[in-house]
Amino acid sequence: MRTRFQVMSLLLGAALAAPTLAAQERPGPPPSSSRAQTQWPAWEQLTAEQRDVLVSQLRERWNADPAQRPRMMEHAKRWHDMTPQQREQARQGMRRYEGMTPQQRQEARALFDHMRGLPPPQRKQLRDAWKNMTPQQRQEWVRAHPPARNDDLD
Repeated sequence: MRTRFQVMSLLLGAALAAPTLAAQERPGPPPSSSRAQTQWPAWEQLTAEQRDVLVSQLRERWNADPAQRPRMMEHAKRWHDMTPQQREQARQGMRRYEGMTPQQRQEARALFDHMRGLPPPQRKQLRDAWKNMTPQQRQEWVRAHPPARNDDLD
């Protein structure tokens, strides 16, 4: 299951990157037998109805919390500016995060929040120290350095 942030990032990125509609034959939705085996068409190949389904979710989120609009737009712009390799790395990170337990997610958020303000040498030092910590030591570290946001968006 994707988090709301991931869905928003993908939808906003697609909306910013979408070229004008071209008159072309568009396939219907692919069979829903296996999500992993399904190859969805490019945005330009989606029907108007399929695009409306995607955009309606984006529209609801956009209108639901006007205070979040700058954050949503910044995420979309950042996604749009990424190279294909960077996007794939981000997707891999999202998949890794989705596979974590709630405790692991809290630890990851705390580490991320703390590391983002550190210079690279100190980040490496903290990563190395983290690898050598016991689970109890990690829990204590997270209690001492709680994440800025403690909500799990999915």
